[in-house]
Order: sequence, then C-alpha cells, then structure tokens
Amino acid sequence: MINAIVLFIFAGIAEIGGGYLIWLWLREGKPFYWGAFGGIALAIYMVIATFPSFGKVYAAYGGVFIVLSVL
Repeated sequence: MINAIVLFIFAGIAEIGGGYLIWLWLREGKPFYWGAFGGIALAIYMVIATFPSFGKVYAAYGGVFIVLSVL
C-alpha cells in the first residue's frame, strides 16, 4: 500500500510538472531546456506507470492526480 502511494505521488508530480514545463516553454517563451526537462519528466511518468504495483490500482490514481493538480 505504501509503495503504491509513493508511486502515485511521484507519478503525479512527474506528469503535472512535465506538462507544465512544456506549457511554459511553448506558451510563455521559456528556454528550450524547460521543454526538454518537461519531456524527461513525462518519460519518467510513463516508466512509473509500467510498474506492476502502479498498474494494479491505476483507477485510484485519478483521484491522486486531481488532488495534486489542485495543490
């Protein structure tokens, strides 16, 4: 259970942070490396999403994603 919670938090930060960095690069004119770091963060999210303990309870991740997005 703890393992899944930690994975959810890391996945949420990677997904939200990666998307936000890419948005800042494209919309706000930040340097290219902001977009590159955003792409790396999204790639890390995809790796986390392949872990077996993450996949078993993926539906619950939606709730975690919403909470992290609001924060």
